[in-house]
Amino acid sequence: MTNPPALSIRRYFVKMTGGGQAPPGVGMTEILWSWLGAAIGIGLVAWLNRDLVDHTQLLMMIGSFGASAVLVYGAVRSPLAQPRNLIGGHVVSALVGVACRDLIHPVWLAAAIAVATAIAAQHITRTLHPPGGATALIAVTGGPRIVQLGFLYAAIPVGAGALILLAVAVVVNNLSSGRRYPEYWW
Repeated sequence: MTNPPALSIRRYFVKMTGGGQAPPGVGMTEILWSWLGAAIGIGLVAWLNRDLVDHTQLLMMIGSFGASAVLVYGAVRSPLAQPRNLIGGHVVSALVGVACRDLIHPVWLAAAIAVATAIAAQHITRTLHPPGGATALIAVTGGPRIVQLGFLYAAIPVGAGALILLAVAVVVNNLSSGRRYPEYWW
């Protein structure tokens, strides 16, 4: 016997009430290490952007790196913050985003398909990294400077910037006796 539709609808809405508990807060030491890593990581990428590539047609800084910083410096044990996910998630998503921008029109549809396909591709490659969705979206909507890069976007700024964030994460996160990063490499 199947459930009446009203019961199925009720169950659907009951799921929206949650039921779990919020995670506990972290101590000041953890906050300071997260702050230090993010300041150095994003600062280094921004400095390199200004001093090395800003006068060229390239760039190093994209918005999705801010979200990556939250993961690799603030949630160091999360599977979503590990090197495979950081690098792979960004690069896979960048490639998907550029392909969608080049192949799908109008832009609103390319944006939607890019993000959805980037999520699917990250699942398939086991590189799920939420900021990758933004990386794919930036490839589609990022403006003329991003468009000019074509598939180079996946290497510079995406791959290079993610590698810099990773290098800083490995150094800074392991300075603390209470942290270890990464949990695994690949």
